[in-house]
Amino acid sequence: MSFRNKPVRSLRLFTALAVLFACLSAAAQFSGPALPPTTGVNRPTTLTTDPAILFPASRDVVLGGGDVITVRVFGPGDYAATVPIGVDGKVQLPLIGVVSLQGITVNAAESLIAQKLVDAGMFRDPQVTITLVQGPRATVSIIGEVHGIVPIVGERRLLDVLAAGGGLPATASHVITINRPGLDQPIVVDLGTDPAHSSLANIPIFGGDTIVIARVGVVYVLGAFKSQGAIPLVQDSPLTLLQVAALSGGPSFEGDYGDLRIIRTIGNQRTLVKVDIKKVMYGKAPDPVLQADDVVFLPTNTIKSVLKSGGVGTLLGIVSILVALHQ
Repeated sequence: MSFRNKPVRSLRLFTALAVLFACLSAAAQFSGPALPPTTGVNRPTTLTTDPAILFPASRDVVLGGGDVITVRVFGPGDYAATVPIGVDGKVQLPLIGVVSLQGITVNAAESLIAQKLVDAGMFRDPQVTITLVQGPRATVSIIGEVHGIVPIVGERRLLDVLAAGGGLPATASHVITINRPGLDQPIVVDLGTDPAHSSLANIPIFGGDTIVIARVGVVYVLGAFKSQGAIPLVQDSPLTLLQVAALSGGPSFEGDYGDLRIIRTIGNQRTLVKVDIKKVMYGKAPDPVLQADDVVFLPTNTIKSVLKSGGVGTLLGIVSILVALHQ
């Protein structure tokens, strides 16, 4: 074998080793331990569609310890008392003394107090009304991207409660979760961005509800882009791969354009899709639409990286070393 062919063979060997190194390093980037089957992350959100849950015909408040109520009797005489319910569920009322209201509804409490007034000989046919003034069942808690406690009497609508809490910031998701006492599953509604259809999600809110406002989803950008980080999604507006690339300053020279990876995780299932971003840029391949929590990773091409860091001289130096080793 002549010495003249050794540089060519060495260059081919170096190129093969560089490609192999790039593939191995990129594969190792995502070879972490698998998630256990019980991991509760990134579960798909299911909107609540049952009209009986979204728009209940009526919902009577259940009284308990810590509530403060006002009791009024319409008719002859002046009977009005604002009293707290003790931790044991009992309340001290004028004319009839101690009454236990723990765990009964407002309507049942009105009937019970009316009957005790009749039994005590104070009224013949009293019309009793109870108003919940304050307590855990007289407010709605808002947590997440919005924090607040909104007082509520009877029934109010979701949009009114959100407005009273200060409204939704730009970082808030329009998919709202409501935790309601007595329901096994939370209520999930999507406000959307179209005011003409937001009334469909403007459901009744009751005292004791907890409204959870999640943060809007983001797409993570890693690898050979000019800038890396998280890009927030805009409500109900698709975010494509080219848009993410543009917001990240575009792919760098050392990027392996034919080996871009989109990593998507739902539950404990992770999928990886390879995309040739150069074909997408020139309209030869479709522009993928990304979802919340997607990771866009562009590996580095080793040869390009060497050329960028040290130029052709560095590459020729490495080749010269390989040639010397093969002599």
